[in-house]
Amino acid sequence: MTTISPPVNPEENPRVKAVFEDIRETRGSDFINNLWHYLAFDPALLEATWKDVKAVMATPSSLDPMTKELIYAAVSIANSCDYCIHSHTAAAKAKGMTEEQYAEFLSIVSLAGRTNHLLNGMKVPVDPEFDCS
Repeated sequence: MTTISPPVNPEENPRVKAVFEDIRETRGSDFINNLWHYLAFDPALLEATWKDVKAVMATPSSLDPMTKELIYAAVSIANSCDYCIHSHTAAAKAKGMTEEQYAEFLSIVSLAGRTNHLLNGMKVPVDPEFDCS
């Protein structure tokens, strides 16, 4: 159940319309997913969120697009964000993720969760060799 209702005609607001147009152009699709429709209740929040998402997820970088989606999906699993798990898994599939890769991804997420819990419970000290500073 949602905590807010999305605006009925969000693109009547010129700020929302500009963001939605940029999303369409950036993604090469007319589809605007629910996240953006719901964020349209606050145009400033919509603009700021899209700016950050576009800068990190849609801008070419040293990480390939599928890897970015898998990282986002892994963090979403850790944070129990059902919406993001679905949307970023779908995006990874659209960017070429195979069923074999998805199975391996889930194995890694599962293993990391298990070993993170063990180490948190035992409070094992970090090896000096792992100090990244």
